[in-house]
Amino acid sequence: MGIRENLADVQARIRQAAQRAGRKASEIRLLGVTKYASDQEVRELLDSGLLLFGENRVQDARRRVELFPEAEWHFIGTLQTNKVRYCKPFALIHSLDRWSLAEALNARAATWGKRQDVLIQVNVSGEKSKQGVDPGQVLPFARRVLAECPHLNVRGLMTIAPFVEGEATRPVFKETRRLYQWLQQELGVQWDTLSMGMTNDFEVAIEEGATLVRIGSALFAKEE
Repeated sequence: MGIRENLADVQARIRQAAQRAGRKASEIRLLGVTKYASDQEVRELLDSGLLLFGENRVQDARRRVELFPEAEWHFIGTLQTNKVRYCKPFALIHSLDRWSLAEALNARAATWGKRQDVLIQVNVSGEKSKQGVDPGQVLPFARRVLAECPHLNVRGLMTIAPFVEGEATRPVFKETRRLYQWLQQELGVQWDTLSMGMTNDFEVAIEEGATLVRIGSALFAKEE
């Protein structure tokens, strides 16, 4: 299948997963992960109607934002504080995972004259290889960001599940959804973004409440 067919297939799977969960497919946004995609493949996705993309690396993202300004670009990778100055074009940064980064983003957003939309990344799986705030620390962390970072606008949470087949990721997604709801109650806020689920597990993530799924290889894979 080509990219247009791959996109249609992923969109159909999103609709089916939403239906199983008693949700509307319109509640779920599909983000195309372009880390391993060529510029031509990004163009094909744009021409097929996908307008939301995410990059993992700042240098690649800066070039892509200039090449494809009609798209909405998110930063979804680990963000070093010395790269924050390049992040102005991003509509949403998914990977706020430590206080030093919150400070750097807040200071830079003040110079940009904007409130930067961010998600707090939580490490619900507890894997040492994963970035993210420990679930036990996420409430005080979020509270501090809200109190001390007026140029950041927290819109929700992001998590990365272990790389295993779909069903095995369900407890991670279920717990992240619980945290997402509990934090809003504790903080007295209303969030709109729960970013979780990738190619191998996005249907389970949708069943457990994801509002945004990050899909790469399923969009670009080519059948022999």
